[in-house]
Amino acid sequence: MTQEAIADYTHVSKSLVSQIENAKRTPQWDFTEQVEGLLGLQGDLLRLLPLVLRTGPNWFRQWPRIEANAHSLRTWQPLVVPGLLQTRNYARAILRGQPGITDQRVEEIAEGRLSRQMVFERPEPPLYAAVIDEGVLARPIGGAEVMREQLEHLLMLLAHPCITLQVVPMAAVPTIGFLGGFVIAQQLNGPDAVYLDTASDGEMTDRADRVRRVSLRFDAIRSYARPVNETAEAIREKMVMHEKR
Repeated sequence: MTQEAIADYTHVSKSLVSQIENAKRTPQWDFTEQVEGLLGLQGDLLRLLPLVLRTGPNWFRQWPRIEANAHSLRTWQPLVVPGLLQTRNYARAILRGQPGITDQRVEEIAEGRLSRQMVFERPEPPLYAAVIDEGVLARPIGGAEVMREQLEHLLMLLAHPCITLQVVPMAAVPTIGFLGGFVIAQQLNGPDAVYLDTASDGEMTDRADRVRRVSLRFDAIRSYARPVNETAEAIREKMVMHEKR
């Protein structure tokens, strides 16, 4: 089977197929399922996929599958840019803050994080709604140059039809958001699930009562956010601030 045939069948570029074959990009669950169907396999590649995705801690390895199967993702982040919106250098800067982490591990996890962004390359990508605290745009993670690159990337992503980003002004102080960041995934097949940031390890659950509580928290926080059409202005304001540093 040629790369062109696989690319045509899965509705991705030939270069992406080549990068996956050469282990430069990580295949997502839906891409792997499509290739399985094309090649007439019965789970051979899907059973290997968890090994390919072994770029994060053990507790996190289920999340890429949930993420890839979602038709809607909603996230609140009070401290950093959400992972699906991060640049490589921004991700590296965050990861280097972990005590004792090696450069090799930083690169492995950063690449895994960026490979998850393939979810936006699906023929029908999920609706992605991100709400962040204004301090996320001001915090100079990695220095002024890294932040300018990250903010430019956010401006570019605002043009994506499935991505919305809203900013909660620091003056609003929605204290319910102080409890930490989270992501809510509504899946195509399977129960809704949430991922919760914690001080030690993250936590995932699909318990209906907890998913409902987190959804209510997201709605409450979002009510404090500036309208979507003001996001670009908020980002540009912070870009000017970083340029002066």
